[in-house]
Formats: sequence, C-alpha cells, structure tokens
Amino acid sequence: WLWLCYCKKVARPESKLYADLKKISPQIKWTRLENWALFGTPDLLGYHPHGFFFTLELKVTKRNKVAISPHQVAWHMSHPSSTFVLVHCIHLKQYRLYPGSRIEELFRLGVNLEPLVLGSLEDCACHLLQLEPVPEVYK
Repeated sequence: WLWLCYCKKVARPESKLYADLKKISPQIKWTRLENWALFGTPDLLGYHPHGFFFTLELKVTKRNKVAISPHQVAWHMSHPSSTFVLVHCIHLKQYRLYPGSRIEELFRLGVNLEPLVLGSLEDCACHLLQLEPVPEVYK
C-alpha cells in the first residue's frame, strides 16, 4: 500500500513531458494511450485542429541514447505516416522532434540523428500545429 502511495506522488519523466506539452498546445486535443495490451503503441493520440489524427511517442533521456523498445520500432515501421517521436534531452536542455518513420535510425544513432525540429518544447508544438493531413490514397 505504501509503495502505491509513493508511486502516485512520483511523476515519471514522460508524464511531466505530457503535462507540459498539453499545457502549451491546447489547440490539439491530446489523448493519453495507456495501452498495456498492444506493446509499442505510442503514448499520445493527437487530434489536430484541421480534423485529422496523429500519434506521438514521448521520450526523455539524460544521454545521447534514446530508450526505444523493439515493439515501438515495429509499430512505427508498420505505421510510417502521421507518427512522431518527441525527445526531451535533459543533458542538452533541448527538445527534438523526429518522424516516426525514422525510429529505427533514432534507436541506432540516438540524438545524433538529425531531427525535424531542434529547440524548445514550444518549437516542437508549433511544428505539430503546422501539420497538414496526409492525402488518402485510393486503390
């Protein structure tokens, strides 16, 4: 019981990142995906003000390596569009936004991989707000 009380008081770094992101991007409707049944599912589902969805994986690191599971790599490789990975680099005091399609490279290279956005959390949120829907392809 004491352990449960302790865990509720200690916020995981990704939880704080989510709270900060949600606060600075109220235009995006965020849904936290607490999915224990399907490993690799991203942390957030975002509903863009222009009427489309995208996903965001949240990562916090204190070094150049980014902890990514094989399940997360597999999920993003099978869902290459409208997916993103947001990395808070505590040691560099910066945020980096990557397309989900490059998660395998992010796993191998860590934050040495060139990001879509490098800067503040606000810079990354601004990029997400400028997204356009991916055109549907009909066969």
